[in-house]
Amino acid sequence: MSDDTDTDYEVGQDNVQIFGLDIHNPVFAVSGLTILAFVFFTLVFQEQAGSFFGWLRPALTSQFDWVFMLAGNIFVVFSLLLIVTPFGRIRLGGDDAKPDYSYAGWFAMLFAAGMGIGLVFWGVAEPISHYGASLGGTALGDGGVRTDWAPLGAAANDPEAAKLLAMAATIFHWGLHPWAIYAVVALALAYFGYNKGLPLTMRSVFYPIFGEATWGPIGHVIDVLAVFATIFGLATSLGLGAEQALAGLNHLFGFGISDGSKVLLIVLITAFALVSVVADLEKGVKRLSEVNMVLAAALLILVLIVGPTLAILTGFFSNIGSYVVNLPALSGVIGREDTNFMQGWTAFYWAWWISWSPFVGMFIARVSRGRTIREFVICVLIIPTIVGALWMSVFGGAALDQVMSGAGEAVSAAGLELKMFVMFESFPLSGVLSFIGIVLVIVFFVTSSDSGSLVIDSITAGGKTDAPTAQRVFWCVLEGAIAIALLLGGGLAALQAAAIATGFPFAIVLVLMCVSLFKGLLSDRQK
Repeated sequence: MSDDTDTDYEVGQDNVQIFGLDIHNPVFAVSGLTILAFVFFTLVFQEQAGSFFGWLRPALTSQFDWVFMLAGNIFVVFSLLLIVTPFGRIRLGGDDAKPDYSYAGWFAMLFAAGMGIGLVFWGVAEPISHYGASLGGTALGDGGVRTDWAPLGAAANDPEAAKLLAMAATIFHWGLHPWAIYAVVALALAYFGYNKGLPLTMRSVFYPIFGEATWGPIGHVIDVLAVFATIFGLATSLGLGAEQALAGLNHLFGFGISDGSKVLLIVLITAFALVSVVADLEKGVKRLSEVNMVLAAALLILVLIVGPTLAILTGFFSNIGSYVVNLPALSGVIGREDTNFMQGWTAFYWAWWISWSPFVGMFIARVSRGRTIREFVICVLIIPTIVGALWMSVFGGAALDQVMSGAGEAVSAAGLELKMFVMFESFPLSGVLSFIGIVLVIVFFVTSSDSGSLVIDSITAGGKTDAPTAQRVFWCVLEGAIAIALLLGGGLAALQAAAIATGFPFAIVLVLMCVSLFKGLLSDRQK
């Protein structure tokens, strides 16, 4: 069988060299100008933008929830099949390729890029939200439609059952499904980039389907959408991280929360990210990611020690069990009555993960040369799911222990960005815990901004990974500017809606990606 990727296209052949830059035409110009126009529209027409995006997010998650749900299930099944089929023996980069990074360095980078800020932000907030909704039971509105936000059938007036259901729902949102999304994108990019010699851009993945048309307008659209998804998904999470870091600093030191302090924090973090960007991948992102893992492990162990240790440890295994038992029902599409939970939580999360997938997938691909597909999928899918379940069990378990013992009123009443810091107040070394938490959020923030700049630069440089440093600096500064403009303009909610809107077409794109990747792998096995 002939190779599906025989092409004369060379990396960067459509690039334009101007003012010392090396940019792809027209991807760089279209994506950059459109993003600036989006920010301008959000700032100048705040009321109209707020109304439009306020309508757009629920409209997409309610009308097309089945698309997100089905797509998520397809990615999980596809990824698991790759582990057990002969495709798993294929090595990224060829039979003689050697890994560029140790397991420790590799895992630190993929995990930090995947969902670092999110785990810190939602580790306490999400389990408490699901617990309260589950304990309250179901509620019916007009026409017999449920109006509660509880997952599945809830667990009315049963605290232990409500806790298990809340943890199962939380792990579901941070487990196999999001990591399967990342695994599919990262594997496809790495395979077509390293094994087939195609440019490391989103368009290359679709060569088996579109052929030479991949390098034309179809490919331009795919890459521009990838830039939009990356910048919007990234900026949303960076906005959450900035809010949480500032809330923690105010809680600990009384810094105060104002527009000026938000701007100052983002400027400082962007400056740190710039230093890392200039330092390159090996010295910048790799070192920051390792710092992330040390800080995260330290915070996890400290909370485990000073918190309800026995309850957390036993809870971890019961939480995993509850996740496994409830996984089929939580993944179901047909006959669901918990529409608020499925649309407001799950469909929203899946769309958000999908909007992040070009960024995380591209980054993981860049650091995964030399791994076999089986090794890759296990490490990108299974291990992060277990670690995420452990993180949620420690932080969520500690918070729920406070709530269930009657001492968690303050945690329940606190804002989302403050819940973790309020929970720490009940523990010894609360100041130390809060300080580590703030530093962790900031370092995650820097790592995400840095690695996001590398990814966007690669896409807008036609797949080149050694483009001039000035281009990475441009995207890093633009990310910071977008975050500042949208926070000042009250556009964070609009940005979240934009991330979801980008995630919707990408759900279809990623399903096609599975087909294209299968065709490419099949050609390898039949040579």
